[in-house]
Amino acid sequence: MSDTEIAFMAASELAPRIARRELSAVEVIRATLGRIDKLQPELNCFITICADAALRDAAVIDARIKRGEDVGPLGGVPLHVKDLVNTQGVRTTFGSFMHEHNVPKSDAVSVARLKKAGAVLIGKTTTPEFGHMVWTDAPLFGRTRNAWDASRTAGGSSGGAAVACAAGLGPLGVGTCAGGSTRIPAACNGVVGFKQSLGLIPHDMAPESFGNMSYITPMTRTVMDTALMLEAMAGPDPADVHSFGMSAAGCVDAARGQGDLKGLRVAWRPYLGNTIIDGEVLRMTRYAASAFGDLGADMHEMADDMEPTEPMWLVLSTALWNARFSHLLPEWRDRMSPTLVRQMAGGANHSAEMLARAYVKRTELYRKIQGWFEHADIIVMPTLTRTAVPLQEALFEPIEIEGRKVDTVRKAWFPYTHPFNLSGNPAVTLPAGFHSDGLPVAIQLVGRRGADALLCKAAALFEQTRPWAGRRPKLQTA
Repeated sequence: MSDTEIAFMAASELAPRIARRELSAVEVIRATLGRIDKLQPELNCFITICADAALRDAAVIDARIKRGEDVGPLGGVPLHVKDLVNTQGVRTTFGSFMHEHNVPKSDAVSVARLKKAGAVLIGKTTTPEFGHMVWTDAPLFGRTRNAWDASRTAGGSSGGAAVACAAGLGPLGVGTCAGGSTRIPAACNGVVGFKQSLGLIPHDMAPESFGNMSYITPMTRTVMDTALMLEAMAGPDPADVHSFGMSAAGCVDAARGQGDLKGLRVAWRPYLGNTIIDGEVLRMTRYAASAFGDLGADMHEMADDMEPTEPMWLVLSTALWNARFSHLLPEWRDRMSPTLVRQMAGGANHSAEMLARAYVKRTELYRKIQGWFEHADIIVMPTLTRTAVPLQEALFEPIEIEGRKVDTVRKAWFPYTHPFNLSGNPAVTLPAGFHSDGLPVAIQLVGRRGADALLCKAAALFEQTRPWAGRRPKLQTA
């Protein structure tokens, strides 16, 4: 078996083969590291690669298997972790010069659980500084490129994780998502990005747990691999107030995609507080949504009753950024991302009343979205209004859709994602085909709070109907 075949093999296939000793964990890790070595200069999707430690851990997995021990459902499978999430003994920079040499003493809960399930950490993937924007670019390491087109953005802020999965640099990725940071780069790079129900995977690194809208998430090439990660990472932890009583049990069984969707109510929603979308993207996503009708679901279309949520999201985000970093500006401003500094300045004068109003609006949004599920079990929509924007796109300038300048990136490109960070509903983005510009197009499925297993089933059945994992980017050095 070639290294390329191993590199693009799903975790759900790799782990059983390693357990049966058809492949060794060391062989799999070596193949993955070799591919990273070739493609990292082109893609720039890793900040840190821990090759020696990964090979040692893989050798331990192989020895345990030889002794007849159970090494877990992810035994020997390569894992990469976004550089916003702590990894014991492995540098974690948050994409910032402030933490350039930071080495955590312990793993984040989610990472520790993946290791317990047998996954082998191979490195830390790129992120903009503190995950503050939708491009993966930071003063510490530079810019990450799209796996399909080096002239386009990887998306963000989990751009490194998405590119690594798409390029065959490890099937399991840990990302984070505070406004779409998992689903946006997954859509840009043609992989699966799942933002689970709030609290399902404990977020022990959230600086403010009670009002948290950030998630530690799986990133994979297949729905089954996402489900395997969900079940490994999920469950209560005292560090996360939202995690109590939460469970991902049933996600793996659901991801087998057995049966059909008869009796399920699926709503197609082409707009979500926006008025402009690329015509080809709209046609492709509408056609993709029809697959759920073919699977037996009762389909209907929802009218748009949303206002843009970006203003509320920005008040909450900039308030938190200022609380965390404003005291560091005198020392670090010149080495921080100008985009982060500018957004902090924009939120510096927000009053306590403005912040309270944003929380009131968040509650109103939550209740509105839950009301949608009186008439639907799953809601389907586009993930982005167009394919990946140019690599040099500016965060505060209008983007183009079909050759026409529209609005800024947060308002015009991903209105479909951040509402569900605010509401806590699970949402998954799935590849839905390729645009005439050669780039991936994606749909997003949204479910009831706590209905993550149902979302896995619908996603898996869609994956069977519209298979995509065999499509691979044509990279220059691979």
